[in-house]
Amino acid sequence: MSTYVLIPGAGGRSDYWRFVAPELRDRGHDVVAVDLPAGDDSAGIEEYADAIVTAIGDRRDLILVASSLAGFSAPLVCERLKVDLLVLLAAMTPKPGESAGEWWSATGQDQAERDLKQALGYARDSEFDPVYSFLHDLPVELAVEMMAEGDIVQSGTPMVKPWPLTAWPDVPTRFLLARDDRLFPAEFQRRIVKQRLGFVPDEMPGGHLVALARPLELVERLEAYRLSA
Repeated sequence: MSTYVLIPGAGGRSDYWRFVAPELRDRGHDVVAVDLPAGDDSAGIEEYADAIVTAIGDRRDLILVASSLAGFSAPLVCERLKVDLLVLLAAMTPKPGESAGEWWSATGQDQAERDLKQALGYARDSEFDPVYSFLHDLPVELAVEMMAEGDIVQSGTPMVKPWPLTAWPDVPTRFLLARDDRLFPAEFQRRIVKQRLGFVPDEMPGGHLVALARPLELVERLEAYRLSA
């Protein structure tokens, strides 16, 4: 069996994986759902990688699953520990020398997000709406619960420094995009992953918070990756 290391995106909360982690444990795996210091203004991408390494401890047979912003920190962990597989999930794909703050304009994310809004019949320059961007495909009860929790806390510090690696780590890597993602639209992700990682990403239904919307299907995808690695 493997150790699944589940790394959240912005907000850094391990409970993003609340439905995925028990399913993986039921299949006999060790699971580390990481909390990141998202509210700490002294912590950047490298400190996030430190937190991941600390959470892993001396575990082995590692499969890292990196959501969204964790696409910047998870590859750093692959340079420090022996990792069997890195799965990028609806993630940001960095390139050397680019900060997470620069990533948005460098990739054309804003244009892609606006184009999708227009295609879906929304005003292309409408204000940010968490229901539209993140909660649209969640069960109603869960969406209401998350709205009641309020805005996530995310320091801007991880957005500042350039990504420190000079090349992608020598670790088997898979990319799983969420086909109904409204923050990182599917066509946008297909282009970026092909340009930056040199392969065509895999796809599954679901929005940006796919681990909450479709946890069982996500677990089956992760297990298929594990068996084929």
